[in-house]
Amino acid sequence: MTKTSLSININKIATLRNARGEDVPNVEKFAVKCEALGADGITVHPRPDERHIKYDDVYRLRPLIKGEFNIEGYPSRAFLDLVTKVHPAQVTLVPDAPDVLTSTEGWDVAANAELLTGVIDHLREAGIRTSIFVGTDIDNIAAAARVGTDRIELYTKPYADLFPTDPEAAVAPYVEASRAARRAGLGVNAGHDLNLDNLAYFVEALPYLNEVSIGHALISDSIYRGLPETVRAYKEALKKK
Repeated sequence: MTKTSLSININKIATLRNARGEDVPNVEKFAVKCEALGADGITVHPRPDERHIKYDDVYRLRPLIKGEFNIEGYPSRAFLDLVTKVHPAQVTLVPDAPDVLTSTEGWDVAANAELLTGVIDHLREAGIRTSIFVGTDIDNIAAAARVGTDRIELYTKPYADLFPTDPEAAVAPYVEASRAARRAGLGVNAGHDLNLDNLAYFVEALPYLNEVSIGHALISDSIYRGLPETVRAYKEALKKK
């Protein structure tokens, strides 16, 4: 049975800080607190315009994080320079254009095979595990294995959108994607719009799920519940029954 790790995306904390132009809330303190409360790792997604996590945040976070540090982003030259210097445990490659508000789709791996192969080779030489953000298409997952990634991250917004009305139909493509990734020798991560309403069902259904990365919902829940209770609730939702 695969134990599923919780990586907390702290971008929204940086968004709140940036609204005042000062240093409250402090992203480093928040990251350390999350790990102390049981998070298995921290995720950040620095974008070119630095509208939430800034590149300098990434450098300052690196020595503080004791668990897994996961850095998401489009593999621009500046991004690759950053992650090569910081050397996180994992880099998650996303196909986002610079101006998008949040991730809206996964890679078309075959169409971007040359780019992804080169980037993954570069990161492997640096000793960094890679994950590619993808949907549930089985052929696309097979293509992800061919470009050499270690893991895929399944884009779960379609699951979250359908879950309230038809949970079985919502999760079915992800179950098959998880199995296909396993057959191809890939680890499986997941993220986007997972929350306390839909997470436990998702985890229970998937036969292989290494990690979930959750930010917006978890940070929002912490406003109502408090951070200790929120982290505890998400960790509980990750346990197979």
